Amino acid sequence: MTAIVRIDDESIGTEEFIRILKLTGRFEGLVDEIVRDRLAVHAAKKQGVELAAEEIQERADQFRRVLGLHRAADMNRYLDALGVTLDEFETFIVDGLYQEKMMQRVCSDRAVEEYFQLNSPRFDSIEVSHIVLENEGQAKEMMSLLEDDPDSFGELAREHSIADTREQGGYIGTVLRGSLKTEIEAKVFNAATGDLLGPFAAPDKSFYEIFLVNAKNPARLDEDTAAEIRRLLREAWIAARAQEHIVEVR
Repeated sequence: MTAIVRIDDESIGTEEFIRILKLTGRFEGLVDEIVRDRLAVHAAKKQGVELAAEEIQERADQFRRVLGLHRAADMNRYLDALGVTLDEFETFIVDGLYQEKMMQRVCSDRAVEEYFQLNSPRFDSIEVSHIVLENEGQAKEMMSLLEDDPDSFGELAREHSIADTREQGGYIGTVLRGSLKTEIEAKVFNAATGDLLGPFAAPDKSFYEIFLVNAKNPARLDEDTAAEIRRLLREAWIAARAQEHIVEVR
């Protein structure tokens, strides 16, 4: 058994280390990250992604500068302390560059724009507020009050809502499609600004919810939307690549 940590006469080896990771719920996330990285490296090599020697050297130098290892001797001592060889360090640097270049291809500006054009309604957003009440009678009475005086929504939310948004006058904020319950979402996104909707009952009728549409924001390809699209592209690409390999976790 290879010891990772020694405390006096007690040694913590690799098997116990892995067992602790599993029991604390950190093992799965770490393995998932490693698998994703390896899939990207395999794909990059398969697609003939090229790395220049200058790129590799620059990345290695950047790594050293971040850690304050300005001399070769400092770097060698650092690697020795980790039990890592120079060849293993170079592989680490090269693999990191492969991953980055592969993801740059998958999440290119062109790919982001094409995804947005095909799926733009998905990125429509609305600004909504809500009032949550304990029973149907209260909800119906609240709807009557709001229909007579829509401008009182914030005040009534602060006085009567049981949601944690009550201090904000019921304001939830900006939400994208997919953020609300399916049966509610279509009605809310199809409503006009200023519309009141509800009351909607919870599945177990433990509460009733009324919505106010504050604003509607048609999809636009801004930085936040582009970031979300890149995340979706990465996830879809990783899922597809995983189907091409046999991945076993032991």
